[in-house]
Amino acid sequence: MNFWKNVKMYDLSQNTSHLTPPWPTYEPLQVKFFKRLSPNGANGQFITTSNHVGTHLDGPLHFDTSGRDIASLELEKLVGPGVVVDLSDIAEDYGIYTPEDIEKRVEVKEGDILIINTGYHKYGWDQPDADERRYMLRHPGPSMDFVDWVIKKKIKWIGVDCGSADHPMNTMIREWEPKEAKLADEYLKKKYGKGLDEIYNWPNTYQAMHVKVFPKPHEIIHAENLGGEMNKVLNRRMIIGCFPWKFQDGESAFARIVAFDEES
Repeated sequence: MNFWKNVKMYDLSQNTSHLTPPWPTYEPLQVKFFKRLSPNGANGQFITTSNHVGTHLDGPLHFDTSGRDIASLELEKLVGPGVVVDLSDIAEDYGIYTPEDIEKRVEVKEGDILIINTGYHKYGWDQPDADERRYMLRHPGPSMDFVDWVIKKKIKWIGVDCGSADHPMNTMIREWEPKEAKLADEYLKKKYGKGLDEIYNWPNTYQAMHVKVFPKPHEIIHAENLGGEMNKVLNRRMIIGCFPWKFQDGESAFARIVAFDEES
């Protein structure tokens, strides 16, 4: 018990309600009471939702039909040493971050859990500067060599404070939102000297942070829509835990993300 007196916990989870936007095209959360002030005094609710609303863990089964379900993920995979990296100083709409951007800010060890703060959680639905389009459609995303880097590092799982661990223009948003894709293409050409089709060349790179790393033997999954007390733990090494419900046959699940810090 004395150990816990010196442990500070930080909740890195976003609030979730019927107002929380799902990832584009996914079913939003709907909630209703099925009883109020019942004879035994209990209140009860129904919810209908997809698994991709608010802070959630994308399980292996999400992008690999032979992958493990949420219930099969052992605690040793979900909880362990890790680091929170702050990239908010270089984050901008449609921007790209690289392994070098991360490694010059924090030390990432083999087998770590990696939490990436783009700073875009400030545009989350429950924040004063809420901007759903920026949060879902324009957040920064990883370079293509980032995919090989996380495999080499044997990262356990990744957490991001935005709509996806992939760049939004390396997802179907690119086709669903042609105006956004045009703006992104213009930005990328000006910033990097290459257009969208050159940087994220489909079908070879399509949603690579899901397609290329979820299947075995890598099984590098990720949690999306983090937030909460993220700004209190930037560029720090901590014990990090992801706690989804034990969802048998679940492809993904709502989750609570917690960082544990043993204070000196």
